[in-house]
Amino acid sequence: MQRGFPASVELWKRCVDLSRAELDRIYERLGVRFDHTFGESYFNPQLAGVVADLEKRGIAQESEGALVVFFPDDPKLADKPAGIRKREGANNNARTDIATYQQRVGELGRDTLWYVVGAPQSLHFEQLNAIVRRMGGTVPLTHVPFGSVLGPDRKILSTRKGTGGYLTDLLDEAEERARAIVEAKAAERPDAAFSDAEKAAVARVVGLGAVKYAELSQHRLTDYIFSWDKMLSFQGNTAPYLQNAYVRIRAILRRGGIDPEASFPTPRTLLTITEPAERDLAKKLAQFAETVPAVLEDFRPNLLANYLYELAGTFHAFYEACPVLKSEEGAPRATRLTLCRVTMRVLRTGLDLLGIEVPERM
Repeated sequence: MQRGFPASVELWKRCVDLSRAELDRIYERLGVRFDHTFGESYFNPQLAGVVADLEKRGIAQESEGALVVFFPDDPKLADKPAGIRKREGANNNARTDIATYQQRVGELGRDTLWYVVGAPQSLHFEQLNAIVRRMGGTVPLTHVPFGSVLGPDRKILSTRKGTGGYLTDLLDEAEERARAIVEAKAAERPDAAFSDAEKAAVARVVGLGAVKYAELSQHRLTDYIFSWDKMLSFQGNTAPYLQNAYVRIRAILRRGGIDPEASFPTPRTLLTITEPAERDLAKKLAQFAETVPAVLEDFRPNLLANYLYELAGTFHAFYEACPVLKSEEGAPRATRLTLCRVTMRVLRTGLDLLGIEVPERM
């Protein structure tokens, strides 16, 4: 195929079209969007130039019929050469990744490159960084590795080994399990009058949110055990728990005669914070502006997830200690309602940054 045999290329193109259609469907379901997509084949015309450039500079050399880059001056890589071209002429990943680097830095003008790839590929990116530096590249390649998902037996789930399922099946099951929970909760509240369409919509938001949050709430290098019961629980550090907190606050505001989406009044009402629980909640809300930038410092979305979990817990403690709708009219009631509104918005904004939706009611 890499040598351009027509029958192989035609078959490959059909596979690409089928794969892209299915992948686009999954990405749309997950709310993932791309500004640009470049498959490996996009760079095929540049690969010969990459090889010629590496050989001309003396960076790559022949070794037992293959083209290889050695790193004699790097103690970490001295005994770990990088393959550029195999003996039979087929491409190695490094060859394509160098062409990708040149396109993203040169053509697209990028000054930051993040590669979110599993931890086992760390050596490859160390080698790649070393090669592009020797080629005069100044934009670093930042590898953002992540751990593995484990089964109940603590072994890595793997589709290749038949121990892991397909993502579409996983998402379907997440929605089905969430639908069962939604049905059970709706049965407990016959006065709520949830339509089938509403139940399906909530099940989608809760199910997909649970899957995303289970991944993002872990330290990205930590392996974790996949558990449906934990993932979909309304207790503990889970998406359903946070989504339920958001919905609960909306209900409080509605009962208080306040439109949750209305703008804050101008000029703003001066808040009067007198109770320890009010102060704790206000301080926790103020930490949101500190938490979001910290996520990017070491690529740790779990910092935001943990903050939102702590915020929800702090709000529940506030709600238990400080009556909102039964509080004294005037500054005390206005202060507590404002704390509710800000908490609701921070929860929604924080979950949105994690790619997780919130339902209007559950």
